[in-house]
Amino acid sequence: MLTRATALTGYSVDSLDGEIGELRDFYFDDRNWAIRYLVANTGDWLTDRQVLLSPYALAAAIQQAHAVAINLTRQQIEDSPELRHDMPVSRQFEEAYHGYYGWPKYWAGPYLWGPYSNPVRDGATLEAATQGVEVPALQLHNTASVSGYDIHAGAGDIGNVEDFIIDDETWAIRYLIIDTRNWWPGKKVLVSPQWIESVSWNNAKVFVDLPNELPEYLGSRPGKCDPETRLQQSYHRENHWASNDPAHARMA
Repeated sequence: MLTRATALTGYSVDSLDGEIGELRDFYFDDRNWAIRYLVANTGDWLTDRQVLLSPYALAAAIQQAHAVAINLTRQQIEDSPELRHDMPVSRQFEEAYHGYYGWPKYWAGPYLWGPYSNPVRDGATLEAATQGVEVPALQLHNTASVSGYDIHAGAGDIGNVEDFIIDDETWAIRYLIIDTRNWWPGKKVLVSPQWIESVSWNNAKVFVDLPNELPEYLGSRPGKCDPETRLQQSYHRENHWASNDPAHARMA
């Protein structure tokens, strides 16, 4: 199912032995545009560190209760490798983090989650399947920081990143929601990561291969056709679910 990142923000995080806090942010990689970690705000518990939760740890997302269930205990989380609030997520940390939990390395394999398209939890099988695979250089960014980036298409800027639409099965970012207040006041449009030509992370600008005239994103307003179908038809672009790429969201 597709859901907005901000819709999940604020969900409580329930471990195997009690609530640990609430979702605050997400980290995604700059190659596949897939969510690699959920960031939990733990309040007065573990206040000096970032608490990251891989999709490998997720058991269920319960919309009615605004909660996310994880298959970890509080002690497991407390004993996991520490990452300070002021530190970026390094490959060294990720190696230690995934090794601690016995999870496969998502960066070692041809698909979105290593040798598979979805995050699975058979660590032994996955590790064996990724032997000898070249590890690409990836950088992680958090959604809160990228919100507000300028979107540049054609002759100029069309708006700013407002939100992200996430596939909660694969945890790929399917679309960026763009607020076009500087060009088309009061309207929003969708941009797929597959259509991004480049990103200037230092200048907070995203360059996309699209015309300046974009169909309006109407969300889930009643009486309107499916926004994904309408968007794909408008651009004559391939649906992400029909892509030949096993990861579905991998950029060129």
